[in-house]
Amino acid sequence: MATEFSLYNIHCEWGEHGASALAPHCDAVIVVDVLSFCTCVDVAVARGARIYPYPWRDASAETFARRAGAMLAGYNRSQAGYTLSPASLRELPMGSSLVLPSPNGATLALATGSTPTFAGCLRNARAVAEAASRLGRRVAVVASGERWADGSLRPALEDWLAAGAIVHHLSETVAGFLPQALSPEALAARAIYREASQTGMMKAWLLDSVSGRELCERGFTEDVTMASQTDVSNVAPMLVEGAFRNVNRKTERLPQDFFGASLRPSQAPPSHRNLPPTSH
Repeated sequence: MATEFSLYNIHCEWGEHGASALAPHCDAVIVVDVLSFCTCVDVAVARGARIYPYPWRDASAETFARRAGAMLAGYNRSQAGYTLSPASLRELPMGSSLVLPSPNGATLALATGSTPTFAGCLRNARAVAEAASRLGRRVAVVASGERWADGSLRPALEDWLAAGAIVHHLSETVAGFLPQALSPEALAARAIYREASQTGMMKAWLLDSVSGRELCERGFTEDVTMASQTDVSNVAPMLVEGAFRNVNRKTERLPQDFFGASLRPSQAPPSHRNLPPTSH
C-alpha cells in the first residue's frame, strides 16, 4: 500500500481498513459519511460545537460523555433530543459539546492514528478540501459506506459522490495538482460527482439511493435533503484533542438555507486521552 500510495497525491478508499492503511502515508485524511455522521458534524460544528466521535453502542459512552462534560447523542433518530439526524442538531445550543456515536463515520475517524483528520460531506466539500490542502499535498479521502447485516462494508453512493466533490475541489484549489496526481479511484469519484452536479441530479440521486430510500421510508426525508446540499458550508471540522471543531474561520456569512428549508484517541475507548479526571 505504501508503494501504491506514493504514485499519487490524492487517493480515495473505502471503510475502516482503507483509512487505517492510508493514514500513515498522507498529510491529512478526510472521512466521508454523508448519511449521516459527517453531515451531523458539519451542522453542529457550524454552531460552535465540539463533536466527539465514539464507537456505536459502546457501553462506556455515557461515562466518557460525563467525564468530557458533554451531552450524549441518542442512538434512535426517532427519539427526542440530539441524534444522528442532522435536523435534530439545527437548534443545538451554541458552543455545546456532544458525544456522537456512529457505526461508520465515527469508526473511521478513530482509525486514522495521529494523522490530521477532517469530517467531510457534500455540504462542506470545498471547505474541507481547502483546509486539508494547507497541511500538504498527500490527502486520503475515505468513504465510510454502510453495513450489511453481517457487518461487512456496503458501498454507499452518497459517500462516493461527496468523496468526488472533495477531490474536485482538491484538484482545483491546490497549486501544482495535475490530473496524474489523482489515483484512478479519485478520478472515478470526481467523475460521478461532476455528472450529478452538472445534470442537477444530486438531490434526486441521494433521495433514490439505497441509504436515502431507507431514511425516507422511516420519515427522515429532511435529513437526506439537508445532506444533499453542496458547498453551503464554510465549516472545516478537524479532529483536535478527540473532538471535531472548526478550523476554518471563514464562517461569518453562511447562506440563508444553510440549515435547510427556512480527545483525539490513540485507539478506541477506553484509552481516550486528555479527559479531565473523574471526580470523587
